[in-house]
Amino acid sequence: MDLNKALKPGIRFKIVNFFHENQASIDTTRGVEAWIDEDRGKVKKALEELTSCNVLIAHRSTSTTGYSYTRDPKMISRIVKLLKKRPA
Repeated sequence: MDLNKALKPGIRFKIVNFFHENQASIDTTRGVEAWIDEDRGKVKKALEELTSCNVLIAHRSTSTTGYSYTRDPKMISRIVKLLKKRPA
């Protein structure tokens, strides 16, 4: 999935916006679900899609997976440009 498609208005946009505004956070599917008020199954799918696009980093352990925002300055710059173009 390309970044432009990933940031179309909807659940992925909400997730990216959340992590962009909280760049130091690491959260689980359940935590992100609570923050953006969306269905857990949809949140999990979106988190994995955003991980495959390198927007998020998955921190996997045997019991849970935490997600954090990319640390790549070029990716963050691209995300900023796309977030500015889109309504929340």
